[in-house]
Amino acid sequence: MNKITFRFYGELNDFLANNRKQTEIVYEYKEPSSIKDIIESLGVPHTEIDLIIVNGDSVDFEYLPNNEDRVSVYPLFNSIDISSVSLVRPKALTEPKFVLDVHLGKLVSFLRMLGIDVLYPEDYADETLAKISSAEDRILLTRDRGLLKRGIVKYGYCVRETDPEKQFLEIVRRFNLKAVSAIFQRCLSCNGRLNSVDKEQILDQLQPKTVQHYEEFFQCQDCQKIFWKGSHYQHMQQFITDLLAKL
Repeated sequence: MNKITFRFYGELNDFLANNRKQTEIVYEYKEPSSIKDIIESLGVPHTEIDLIIVNGDSVDFEYLPNNEDRVSVYPLFNSIDISSVSLVRPKALTEPKFVLDVHLGKLVSFLRMLGIDVLYPEDYADETLAKISSAEDRILLTRDRGLLKRGIVKYGYCVRETDPEKQFLEIVRRFNLKAVSAIFQRCLSCNGRLNSVDKEQILDQLQPKTVQHYEEFFQCQDCQKIFWKGSHYQHMQQFITDLLAKL
């Protein structure tokens, strides 16, 4: 029987059984499998991994382990650039954009308030979500670890928190979204961009009291929905400001 010794670091331990956290794991096998398949069989999705070191050398997901290999597996490095070393880190995205599964509906609204590009195909199957993520280079956010293990998913993250507000803070921190935020520049309904529109052009779509009290309007370039800075806007602005203050 061949054996490999694994050590997982940092937040990757979130995915391990309690008796395997923060300790060496001896994995025994008869037939060789790729390092990706073995790691995911232990519970860690490949999208959570930034670096794999085997016997002192960086390897990619296709590496076939040998008997007595010693493997160190690391999560995302935020403070240093390891792009010249890591063989598993995907190409950096110029702009973070996301696709979320059906269980993260409230998080969708919060991220769109921040101006982040977020798709939310509620009726899509896991296979379709994975294909969208791959084809459009979108970060797949989900709490379904199995979905993140699909081979075509390059960018993905398993959301740890269950409370929507805590999820929002988790994702903003993880992907440094505060630095690229553009508050209230996306439609909360469809994700389209909002453009300023002349009041005269949309008078026939407004209620009399709205015409009387407001002068500044915005329209979604996709669904054509109209927005203005009424009391609801003020409440949302205060809500998002209070959330960001917790970072």
